[in-house]
Amino acid sequence: MPRVVSLFLPGWPIDRLRRALGVSAPPPDSRLVLVGRDGARRILTAVSRPAEQAGLRVGMPLTKAHALLPGVLTMPADPAADAAALGRLALWALQHYAPIVAPDPPDGLVIDTTGADHLHGGEARMLTGLVNRLSASGIFARAAVADSWGAAHAAARFLADPVCVLPPGKAGEAVSPLPVAGLRIPPETVTGLHVLGFSTIGDVLAVPRAPLVLRFGPLLGRRLDQLQGRISEPVDPLRDPELVTVRKVFGEPIGAPETIARYTAGLVHDLCAALEKRGLGARRLDLLFHRVDNSLQAIRIGTARPARDERQLIRLLTDRIETIDPGFGIEIMDLTATLAEPLVLQQAASSLIEAEEADLAGLVDVIVNRIGAARLYRIAPVESDVPERSFRRIPPLSPETGTTWPSRWPRPARLLARPEPVEVMALLPDHPPASFTWRGVRRLVKRADGPERIFGEWWKRDAELAAVRDYFQVEDTEGERFWLFRSGNEEQAASGVGRWFLHGIFA
Repeated sequence: MPRVVSLFLPGWPIDRLRRALGVSAPPPDSRLVLVGRDGARRILTAVSRPAEQAGLRVGMPLTKAHALLPGVLTMPADPAADAAALGRLALWALQHYAPIVAPDPPDGLVIDTTGADHLHGGEARMLTGLVNRLSASGIFARAAVADSWGAAHAAARFLADPVCVLPPGKAGEAVSPLPVAGLRIPPETVTGLHVLGFSTIGDVLAVPRAPLVLRFGPLLGRRLDQLQGRISEPVDPLRDPELVTVRKVFGEPIGAPETIARYTAGLVHDLCAALEKRGLGARRLDLLFHRVDNSLQAIRIGTARPARDERQLIRLLTDRIETIDPGFGIEIMDLTATLAEPLVLQQAASSLIEAEEADLAGLVDVIVNRIGAARLYRIAPVESDVPERSFRRIPPLSPETGTTWPSRWPRPARLLARPEPVEVMALLPDHPPASFTWRGVRRLVKRADGPERIFGEWWKRDAELAAVRDYFQVEDTEGERFWLFRSGNEEQAASGVGRWFLHGIFA
């Protein structure tokens, strides 16, 4: 079942303008409007949130805006720059999220994420990450995913806060209470529906279709069918002329997996030749299948580092062919290096000089394309005395950071996500536990070492000025080894509560 994401940028022209102006941009809380022309009239084409709260609206004449809000800040609209910036944003989403992305003017993007959400940890995590990354760049966004473009479009504008995931098959029920403006119909049609007493999408779905189509034209009926998934609405994917792309057009549609695999190998050969001419290696490849019913299927693969090895790329692509439904046949195949980086060939190690190191790139690529990059990583040390801050996740083939963990005291192989409270029998203040109870199981301590005192990082938070932990390594009578700590020094209340916690387990 297709899954489509609609990304809504409520303040897009103004957010784009602020980013373009940089340090000289107006403050976010300013009452700013953009002014364009509608014939001989000057009207508002975009309104900041503070100005909207003051009563200004898109389409309002500028003279009326000045009368309502004398101190309003005006700037000329630039639709061409807005459209170009929206195209650049769509290209960024194409490179990072899914192989089928298109602008949805004037203030959104549409992304077909069918089969690509697992690479980002699922739909909810993907949408949250997308919205957060845009927010960090100064762009306010809302996003929704549904079975159809129409349902996702309506949910992103009237339901998402800031993200919304509509379950498969439930889009119609979810969007029924939303305003009719979510149907992607002209403003005059929305006004006409309001005059007739229709306020929600569900109101329109509940009445016979023919009188509405007769009054408002076929677009309204088509939008309703597209919202419910009765007719397909393929996304015309964005393609940048700078991207390396190869194409194969078939005289007769193909559909057998063996045939698709054979032509995939040919496309990879042609793409690698084009990449070699530019001195590039592929980091992300998108293989699009144009079916005869005007719908698209896609395969996306990624590599841990720039690659131009035909056998490696063919294997990664053909492993995913089973996810493709050719329908009544495929008439065009497009292979694009969505993300490419410079690739410098290196001399392979000679066994007469030095031992050849094992190359794990192929294995990493296979695993990442099956389970997603977010679930495959390795741990790198971070300079911090606080255990839960002393590591970070990095890509599996990242170079060594040069940082190591402290060697004075060993660290457990498994560190719990959060220290778990335990009940302890111990002699205070410096003696290790004699026994402890963790998750309902009482354990007798046979051996112990400690304490290792760790102080809070006072330069980061004032609350850690007096924080203290005393860590002990203990071994129970079964031979299992644990890492426990007592919070506080038993002298100052600000140093901790004196409770015991289990923080890690040794191998």
